[in-house]
Amino acid sequence: MALATRSARPRTDRRPGGGPRGFWHSTLGKKTVMALSGLVMLGYLCAHVLGNLKIFFGPEEFNGYAHWLRTMGAPVLHHSWALWIVRVLLVAAVVAHAVSAYQLSRRDIGARPVKYVHRRRGASYATRTMRWGGIILALFIVWHVLDLTTGTVHPGGFEEGRPYQNVVDTFSTWYGNVIYLVAMGAVGLHVRHGFRAAAQTLGVRSAARERVWKVTADVLALVLTAGFVSVPLAVMTGVVG
Repeated sequence: MALATRSARPRTDRRPGGGPRGFWHSTLGKKTVMALSGLVMLGYLCAHVLGNLKIFFGPEEFNGYAHWLRTMGAPVLHHSWALWIVRVLLVAAVVAHAVSAYQLSRRDIGARPVKYVHRRRGASYATRTMRWGGIILALFIVWHVLDLTTGTVHPGGFEEGRPYQNVVDTFSTWYGNVIYLVAMGAVGLHVRHGFRAAAQTLGVRSAARERVWKVTADVLALVLTAGFVSVPLAVMTGVVG
């Protein structure tokens, strides 16, 4: 009588344990962490683009906004403490988002080692956009910090306390504009697909609600991209300078 043989393929249906640790190790847990951390970053982007648009009101307004970021919370909080709290929370959200995305991607590959014969174009496009968009944004964040926060790669003379002039200097170079415009295109696509995915993960199921969230995602992506892109375009055309 022939003996039954087991496949050498590792099991991927193992159920995680209970509690926070079990929730994190579950697929739903990782998707939830990814969705919530993404919404935190989306909130930051909305606030950030509003701050960036102050550059159209002149150096005094823009520099005053930058100064307020370092004094918000005073006198309860010391100088720049509130800003550093925001930075730490944002970094935590970015790390949680990236780790969740990577582990979900590896889990998906492990569960499906053989590629589908017929790929769904929409899903494949969204997946590629999110993956490469995430890599582009990660590299851009590093460059952006080194350019306008530390001044390490800033063109010309970086001056602490003069953010208006620093922004103008950055967008007076062709490579500064190219890097920024490509990254903002990635932001728009990432927000568009990510917001829809987050809505589904957090419980949007009905067709009517899905349509609303899709429209909201499209509008958010368009407004954020246009808002961010308007600054380098204004410097290039001489509207700001």
